[in-house]
Amino acid sequence: MSAKQNNSISKLSFEQAIKELGNIVAKIEQGEIPLQDSLEQYEKGMALIKHCKAILEKAEKKIEKITQSEDSKQENEKE
Repeated sequence: MSAKQNNSISKLSFEQAIKELGNIVAKIEQGEIPLQDSLEQYEKGMALIKHCKAILEKAEKKIEKITQSEDSKQENEKE
């Protein structure tokens, strides 16, 4: 996968990446593309999955930070 494709993937929102991943899966499952193209699409799909996972991990860390902050506020209010 080219650096240009990776760069374009990194600019996608989570929803856009999931939609594109769904399109790739549909094409591969329907056998609409030749084997070589399937391999390229598979590689792109893996990059999309990696991108989505990174977005989800970032969101999870943000939620944990917010939760810890709220827990800390509640503890301080009890004192």
